[in-house]
Amino acid sequence: MLGFRLSDQKPPEAKRVNDVVVMRFDHVYEVDPALMAEHVRQQDLPNWEVERIVASRWDHLSWMHDHWADAKLSGEELLEELAAE
Repeated sequence: MLGFRLSDQKPPEAKRVNDVVVMRFDHVYEVDPALMAEHVRQQDLPNWEVERIVASRWDHLSWMHDHWADAKLSGEELLEELAAE
């Protein structure tokens, strides 16, 4: 059985990135929950669940690259390619 106390797993205070984006964990950006609450009821997630979701996204992206991408390009490479055109 999985047991935890949500009060022990509360995320850190959000740091504002811009008018609509906040960041609670390094490199994990989210739409400001106050703005989202206007459209979708928000749910409290424990820290471990957020970390699990982020890790799963990286795993999925890696799988997609391995199975579908002929090459990986960085954002800088794309910008250089567009500037050259």
